[in-house]
This record gives sequence, C-alpha cells and structure tokens, in this order.
Amino acid sequence: MNITYCKDYQDMSAQAASLVISEVEQNPGLLLCTPTGNSPSGLYDELVARSILDSTLFTRLRIIKLDEWGGIPMDHPSSCEHYLKTRLLDPLGIPPGNYLSFLSDPADPRAECGRIESELHRRGPIDLCILGLGKNGHLGLNEPGDFLEPGSHVAALSEETLQHSMISSTGTRPRYGLTLGMQQILGARKILLLVSGREKEKVTGQLLRKQISSSLPASLLWLHSQVECFFDRPA
Repeated sequence: MNITYCKDYQDMSAQAASLVISEVEQNPGLLLCTPTGNSPSGLYDELVARSILDSTLFTRLRIIKLDEWGGIPMDHPSSCEHYLKTRLLDPLGIPPGNYLSFLSDPADPRAECGRIESELHRRGPIDLCILGLGKNGHLGLNEPGDFLEPGSHVAALSEETLQHSMISSTGTRPRYGLTLGMQQILGARKILLLVSGREKEKVTGQLLRKQISSSLPASLLWLHSQVECFFDRPA
C-alpha cells in the first residue's frame, strides 16, 4: 500500500483525481468502480470540472457501482443511485450501456447479486476501484464479521453503518445492503482508497497496524499489490 498524506480534503481530492485521469488517459475504456459518501465527493467534482475542459476524456469510460442501500427506491435522494447519477453519471455523460448498477429494491435481492456477478464476469475485471473507509473498517458494504463474502451479496447492515450521513438524516432505513464482495474488489487491477475526516482517526490507526482480519475488512487491502491510499490531515 502506497500511502500519501495530504494537507487537507481539497488536496486529497485533487491528487486522487489526477490519478484517475491519468488512468483514463492510458485506458479510455477502463472499468471504474465507484463508491458514494463524503470521501469521494471532492474527487467527483474534480472529474466533472476536467470533463468541462476536455469533453472527450470520459466518453468511453465504463462505471460499476460499488454498493447500494437495499429496500429504497432507485430515485430516492438517499440512494447510491441518485448520488452517482447527479454527481458523476449525468455530469460526465456516461451512457446507460457503460454503467452497471445494483437495483436498490429488486424483487429478488439474491438474484440481483447474481446478475451483477455475471455481468462483472463478462465486462470485467475492474481496472480501478475507488473505495472509502467505513468508520468500522468496512469496504463497500462488506461489514466486519467472522467471515467475508467473496462475490456480490446481500449484506446485513451494522447499526454503525445505518448511522451513515447519507441515510441517518432522512429517516430512511434500508433493510439490507447490496455490495460487491472482497474477491471482486481485490481482483481490481488498481485500488484507490480515500480516507477523510477526523471520525476516521481510530479506524485509520487500526488499518496502519497491518494486522489482517475479517473484523477489519479494509485490512485485506494489504494483500493487494497496487493500492494507492490518500489520507487527509484530520484522518
């Protein structure tokens, strides 16, 4: 894991965006895995700003959504779908055929995970996976536990995860999560981990101990050969 300590959130976002842009310039049709939340928001703003200057840069970019809150409508303001559509997909002009996404309220959640698994097998692997670090050490919605799932799966959400700012202020309570699994994440050619905010200080300390355990899913990133990690100063 190559760690870069950034002076603030803006610096972290700018450096992360430079990395993503460099990867896209080398491989315009790469498959990018995108999370939601506070950590990647600045990065996405930087990518949108760059797209205004270079309207052709992202025309072949392919995107797969990392995870989704289960049991809420796709167009709900708290959904990961709404977040990505408004912050990244529409501003970058990503066509529907270049976007792979969990449905947020499928009739059969396990079948939906199977669909994503099959589609990723056909379109993948992931070239660049952007991740945020959960306060309990989760990646995507791979929660701490006795074991971790390798593939796309329906996730039981911890109480800590249910306090996430995307949903805690809206009164919306997802019934479950849908997420890529650890094998799919670790199968990415390169991983970009963003860690932002003073509330991440404790879990950052745990991650930097390099002790690999399913009780800290992010610790498995130490097993990957190409992880770029950006910390802002509060984290």
